[in-house]
Amino acid sequence: MIRAIALDDEPPALEVLKALCDQVDYVALQKTFNKADEAMKHLRKYPVDLLFLDINMPSISGIDFYRNLPHKTMVIFTTAYSEYAVEGFNLNAVDYIMKPFSLSRFTQAVEKVKTQYKYQNQNAEQQFLFIRADYSLIKIPIADILFIEGLDDYLKIHIQNQKTVVARMTMKAILEKLPSSGFIRVHRSFIVSIPKIEKVRNKIVHIGEEEIPISASYEKEFLAAINKDEQNV
Repeated sequence: MIRAIALDDEPPALEVLKALCDQVDYVALQKTFNKADEAMKHLRKYPVDLLFLDINMPSISGIDFYRNLPHKTMVIFTTAYSEYAVEGFNLNAVDYIMKPFSLSRFTQAVEKVKTQYKYQNQNAEQQFLFIRADYSLIKIPIADILFIEGLDDYLKIHIQNQKTVVARMTMKAILEKLPSSGFIRVHRSFIVSIPKIEKVRNKIVHIGEEEIPISASYEKEFLAAINKDEQNV
């Protein structure tokens, strides 16, 4: 399931996008926003896979908003002004759809997202991270990562059947390298691998012998991700 939000200063456009997303079974439109600052605040805490983004907004242009995103996110630009198309594609937008939206054009755009999403997340067990630690580049199989612990400016990457790797890196930076479908932040100081979770009880994630707390700030997004995985089984 592709997690998405939409930002548009016009509430009717958001209603149309919601109705269109409801007709596509692989896109979950989790929230809509008509204020850029609220959308950015949400994204800093809850990264998504896809952003439907209006370009012509009064407080900030969609182009500038996209440039300031804290995480790598696929984007479909939406606008009534075709002259913005070239600049949108220069930012590697997946697509650009004109208002008023039609179901056929919307479907064409999200099919492109679906293709790109599959490409980014396929064969996760064969993908690796190269992390600089101990004056070396260490190759870490993504599928073997259990969880990541943040300690000020350092991270402890806990890995199955391998020594923990300590790296000078931020939580934001490591999230940008990880596939969003397999990892989620559950606490200011913890990112967990969803496939490695053995059970969740009393706001505690159990991975092997480790007990990782779920903070109130991240609980809603975590439970939504877990419930989505259950539905897809």
